[in-house]
Amino acid sequence: MKDKVIFLVDMQSFYASVEKASNPDLIDVPLVVSGDPERRSGVILAACPLAKKHGITNGERLWEAQQKCPEAVVVRPRMQLYIDMSLQITNILERYTNLVEPFSVDEQFMDVTGSQTLFGNPVTMAKKIQLEIMNETGIYARVGIGSNKILAKLACDNFAKKNKDGIFELTFENLASNLWPLPIGKMFGIGKRMERNLKARGISTIGGLATFPLELLKKKWGINGHVLWMTANGLDYSPVTTKSLDDQKAIGHGMTLPRDYESAEEIKVVLLELCEEVCFRARSSQVMGTTITVSCMGASFAFPTGFHRQRTISEPTNNGMEIFYSAWELFLEFWDKQPVRRVGISLSNLVSDEVWQISLFDNKVQKRELDHAIDHIKNRFGRTAIVRASSLRPAGQVFERAKKIGGHYK
Repeated sequence: MKDKVIFLVDMQSFYASVEKASNPDLIDVPLVVSGDPERRSGVILAACPLAKKHGITNGERLWEAQQKCPEAVVVRPRMQLYIDMSLQITNILERYTNLVEPFSVDEQFMDVTGSQTLFGNPVTMAKKIQLEIMNETGIYARVGIGSNKILAKLACDNFAKKNKDGIFELTFENLASNLWPLPIGKMFGIGKRMERNLKARGISTIGGLATFPLELLKKKWGINGHVLWMTANGLDYSPVTTKSLDDQKAIGHGMTLPRDYESAEEIKVVLLELCEEVCFRARSSQVMGTTITVSCMGASFAFPTGFHRQRTISEPTNNGMEIFYSAWELFLEFWDKQPVRRVGISLSNLVSDEVWQISLFDNKVQKRELDHAIDHIKNRFGRTAIVRASSLRPAGQVFERAKKIGGHYK
């Protein structure tokens, strides 16, 4: 059987590249895309290569980046523009194969196994894709090549992003010589905490993890240990699929607050808004859930506090108030009464909302009809066409959130 050929196509400094492509005057200047510091979202979302040469990294605070490079141009994110550009790039990739799977807004997997007769060998095809994306969008793409998704991802992250061609093929034959000598922290799926845990056990390289006894990893970390071992050995049996987003496991929404919320009454307003948002999305997906998760982050950076707790209710629901009652009880149970800077709500254990239990004591039919009537108004006239009166209070954020996509302004 012929080996598969999988690409991971990654856009270099995507947000920054889109901004430069839309404004040629910014081509030769260091540029960073950052949230609004006045609303406490002033972190670097993307830095162009010129800015990165000054030591600027994604995720650091804007004021720290400006100290490293005072001349850097700061651009506020335009999320709708980035989403539109990502969809345009998807259309380009679909000229080569119908098997294109978005991995993130700036990364997409492709199965081009059956495309080689039309477009040439993998490297030739990757160069054509790079050229088309550059010519049509002005964005430089890097391509990792492998016989499965994890090899393509590792090839892109560790090699294609660093070489002059922006293309690299990682195979089982060159895995030991290329990937295994790298520090363990360079491997996809390894966070800072896991890196420390692995180093404490003498595993400092990817090769060290790949050759570590699997049973010991499984004994310590269970399935996660097995997955990490498979990653280090380049093993991945998941196909490239266009249906990766179909089976949603949970629906959630969270937000960083514009200021510290200190009183329960203020937090209550935002928590209700988040519950309503989550349930609106659940109804749009025609699902209900039984597990409600509440997360909270304290305001102090020096002494982080917060919690992440969940509760399972007896019957599935997608009604905002029903979710809110359980969420509010959870919040009050675990909140330490300290100022809050971020809250989040999610609904999981999802089931179809086409079948549901009628109750003698609760008019669910009326609730469903009211929810769907409100959804119809929002879909037709906008998400703020109808809101709860509590959202008109100073603590309310529903109008501000309506201006954003993914927490950033459209």
